[in-house]
Amino acid sequence: MIRARKVKPDPPAVARVAAVPRDILRLLALVNERRRADVSLSALSTLAHRSAYNLHRRFRAVVGETPKAYTSRVRLARAAADLVTTDRRTSAVAASHGFASHEVFTRAFRRLFGVSPRAYRARGLHVADLSRTHAAAVSAAAPCVGLYRMTVSTERSVPVPAEIAVQEMPTVDALVMRRRTSRDEIAAALGSTLPAVFAHAQQHGLTMTGPPFARYPEFGMSSVVIEGGVQIAAPAPGDPSAGIEPLSLPSGKAAVTVHKGPYDTLPDTYQAIETWLEKEGHQRGGPPYEIYLTDPGEHPDPETWETRIVQPLA
Repeated sequence: MIRARKVKPDPPAVARVAAVPRDILRLLALVNERRRADVSLSALSTLAHRSAYNLHRRFRAVVGETPKAYTSRVRLARAAADLVTTDRRTSAVAASHGFASHEVFTRAFRRLFGVSPRAYRARGLHVADLSRTHAAAVSAAAPCVGLYRMTVSTERSVPVPAEIAVQEMPTVDALVMRRRTSRDEIAAALGSTLPAVFAHAQQHGLTMTGPPFARYPEFGMSSVVIEGGVQIAAPAPGDPSAGIEPLSLPSGKAAVTVHKGPYDTLPDTYQAIETWLEKEGHQRGGPPYEIYLTDPGEHPDPETWETRIVQPLA
């Protein structure tokens, strides 16, 4: 009798795309430091030592937004978090995030969120007790919500050995958007799903409780199903028409490690987890997921990036 060979699932791949220029990452960090300063195209081109045309083209190719759209979105996202987590006057919030006047801020806010700053504040958060957690989560994720899993170097870095431990994980409520994509397009899939889920959560006043994450419920020979999402404080219905769905990450024991370094070397850490599972005699209890602890929009050195990998155990 011929026995079927047990095939192990491959580790989640990293998109093989053109490397992101590190000078754009350094510029993003400067932009996000200058919360009240001039971030016009002319100012940024001076900082980058490039022509305005060249910078505009390269910035949009990497980030997926023009410099103006990017800086406006990030500032408005952080301002929205301030409105529902502090009692500061709206004009003070506007000024602290670089808007020239209350009127300019109100117009931009209404365009993005569909309501005035006053109405947004009056509605509040759906779990107000975690306002500080929400503010921290929004502030950290807004600059880079479309940049996770990017390839930043054509040279493979030396992976940092993974320290793997069994941890008891709590139940986590989340909203996700699911995509089936090729292994080469994981970064692009997250670049479209995470910003949409993040924007939905902010527009509806949902309390975010941690960094964005990606879950891998299915791997095929040529494709992968990926769920990009945000953690929220309590269940929420999502938006079926937009493909945004609720998800509960179950509690239980999991093999957990923190991958240190660029996303390019994530497969090495997944392979280390695979080896560890065999050595320790553990079985998988569900799809693995990654939590993006470091903000590439504020930390331009990929060697400092940290990604928590959670492999549920049976």
